[in-house]
Amino acid sequence: MRTLRDPNCVLAEGLAAIRTQFQLPEAFPAAAEAEAQQAAQRGLEGHADRTALAFVTLDPAESRDLDQAFAIEQSGADMLLHYAIADVGGFVPDGGAMDGEAWHRGTSQYLPDGKAPLYPPILSEGAASLLPDGERPAIIFTVRVDPNGEARLDGAERARIRSRAKLAYEEVREDQLPTGFAELSRRIEAAELARGAARVEPPEQEVVRDNGCYRLQLRPQCWAEQKNAAMSLATNLAVADALLKAHTGLFRTMDEPQEWAVRRLRHTAKALGVAWPKPESLQQLERRLNPAHAAEAALMLAIRRASPGAAYQPYREGLRPWHSAVAATYAHATAPLRRLADRYVIEAALAVASGKPVPEPATAAFERLPDVMQKADALGGQVHRAVVDLAEAVALEDRQGEQFDAVVTDVDQRGARIQLCSLPVVARIKADGLIPGHELAVRLESAEPSTRSVRFSAVG
Repeated sequence: MRTLRDPNCVLAEGLAAIRTQFQLPEAFPAAAEAEAQQAAQRGLEGHADRTALAFVTLDPAESRDLDQAFAIEQSGADMLLHYAIADVGGFVPDGGAMDGEAWHRGTSQYLPDGKAPLYPPILSEGAASLLPDGERPAIIFTVRVDPNGEARLDGAERARIRSRAKLAYEEVREDQLPTGFAELSRRIEAAELARGAARVEPPEQEVVRDNGCYRLQLRPQCWAEQKNAAMSLATNLAVADALLKAHTGLFRTMDEPQEWAVRRLRHTAKALGVAWPKPESLQQLERRLNPAHAAEAALMLAIRRASPGAAYQPYREGLRPWHSAVAATYAHATAPLRRLADRYVIEAALAVASGKPVPEPATAAFERLPDVMQKADALGGQVHRAVVDLAEAVALEDRQGEQFDAVVTDVDQRGARIQLCSLPVVARIKADGLIPGHELAVRLESAEPSTRSVRFSAVG
C-alpha cells in the first residue's frame, strides 16, 4: 500500500485527463435528468408487501448504488435465499431518454474521485437504490438451496421491501449478518467444489480515495466479500437455469484456457515454487491457491491473464451456454444499477417465473446487448489500467534512479512482467533470460505522470 498525497494536483489533473481521453460523460442529457426526476416520484402500487422480511445489504462502505439486499429463511432441510434486486425496469421506460443514454453507456465506469453512472444518481443512488431509509421497490428472486448447495429459482415477484441495515465489507461482524448466512455460503461453495468450479479472485491493483489522499494498493477480497459473492452466484445460476429451460435469455460465457496456456502456467507455477502435481487439473489448483501468499497470488494473476475472457451470448436453440469458471450455465441478473444487460435478464426471469411471455423489448435486447456490453467492459478495463498507471507514475515520480527488489510474475512476447516487492507496482521490463519466479534488482529509469508511464531496467 502507498498513500499518495497530491499537493500539486497532479493526480487530480491526471484523472481529469483520463475522463477526457476516454470520453466519460460528466452529466446526463437534460431529457434523461427530467425523466429520472419524474420516475423518482413513482409510487409502490402493484408491488407485494414484503417489508416483514429482514433484508440487509452488504457492499463497500462508500457505496450508495445498492443493487442487492438479501434475507434468509429455513425451509425444512433447504434454505430460502430471498434476493432482492433494484427494480430498475420499473423506473426506466423502454425507448425513453434514460434508456437511450443507458444503451450508450452500457455500464457504470468507476474512478477513485467519482464515477460515470449508468443511470442518473437521483435513481441509482436514490429512489431505485436499496438504501435502508424507507420502503423501496424491488424484484425478489426466491432461490431454494438444498443441503448440497444446488440452487433453483422458486419464484420471482415485484415487491416493496425495507432494508434493515447497510452493512460494509470492511467493518461487518458475523453476528450482524442474517441467521444462516454462513451455512448458506458454505452450501453454495460446496456445490462449486462438486461442479469443479474455480472462481479466480487474485489481489487486484486499485486506487482509492482516503481522507483527501489516494492509496495505491493490492487488495485481496475480504471474507465478507467472498461469502457475499456466493449469494449473487447462486441467484445468477438459478436465473440462468430457469431462462435456459424457457429457451430464452442472455448468458455469460467463458471458454477454458487453451492447452498451450495451461502448459505455460505449469512452467510459471514451477518457477514460482508452487507445487502442481501432474494429475491435478487447473481448476483443482485454483481452488487451493491462497492470495495471502505472494507466490500463489502471482500465479493467480497469471491464471487470470491466461483466461480467454468472458462474453455475452443470447439463447440459441440446441446450444448450452457455458461459463468455465463457474462450471455451469450462468447469467448476470444481480447488478442492474451498474450493468445494462441485467435489467433485461431480470425482466425475462420475472416473466418466466410468473408463467408469462418474455417481454418483446427484452427478447430484442438480447440480440443487441453482446456488442454493447463488450465495448463497455473493454472501456472499463482501459480506464482502470489508465488510473493505476497514473498512480504508479505519481508514486514513483520522485524516486528516479533508485533500485528496487522485484519478482518476475510472467513472461510473454512483450517481455517480462514484474511486481515490486516493496510497492504495489506492476510493470514490464525487457531483459533476456527472465523466467517467472526470477528475483532481480531493477532501477527506476523514469516515471512520468503526464504520460502515465514508468520504465525500469535490470541491475547487473
